[in-house]
Amino acid sequence: MHSPDILASGLVAPRRFSLSEYHRLIDVGVLGEDERVELLEGVIVEMTPQGRAHALVISRLNRVLTGALGDGYSVRPQLPLSLGDDSEPEPDLAVVTRHEEETAQVHPRSALLVVEVAEESLRKDRLLKGRLYARALVPEYWLVDVAGHAVEVYSEPDADAGRYRTLRTLAVGETLSSAVLPGLALPVAGLFT
Repeated sequence: MHSPDILASGLVAPRRFSLSEYHRLIDVGVLGEDERVELLEGVIVEMTPQGRAHALVISRLNRVLTGALGDGYSVRPQLPLSLGDDSEPEPDLAVVTRHEEETAQVHPRSALLVVEVAEESLRKDRLLKGRLYARALVPEYWLVDVAGHAVEVYSEPDADAGRYRTLRTLAVGETLSSAVLPGLALPVAGLFT
């Protein structure tokens, strides 16, 4: 077994998995369906445990999104999105069309809006997950910074560059709205109080 220092130094590269290999690991029971892992750029990554504040923000956002959107949409809390050939993140919330959810072979392959709520995972969600969602052309990505009481709103994805062209940071006192889902608006303060 390699020591963590050798792995961290980059001397040993992790084995990368395709999406189909990842699903086979689940199908044969190597990975349990309830295991808190996700496939990110071919690497099986353990998901960060949720604290109380993190869970409350997810619950509040889920309630608002579900109440604001019509029957043509589905709000998916902590459910997989199959993005490309090597990634299946489980965002805290994803809004997909009802058609996409009901016709997907395994999991939806696109979303209109993805939301990640971050405490300890802020850097990973900003860099790695932001890159995944931009490459998948998710039109809008919200990153909720629990400790900073702010929401980063990413839009205009550039798939080739793996980044979003536009970033707006909203603080308490401002209103969070969506360019992709018109009519959706909520005070940022309501997420944290």
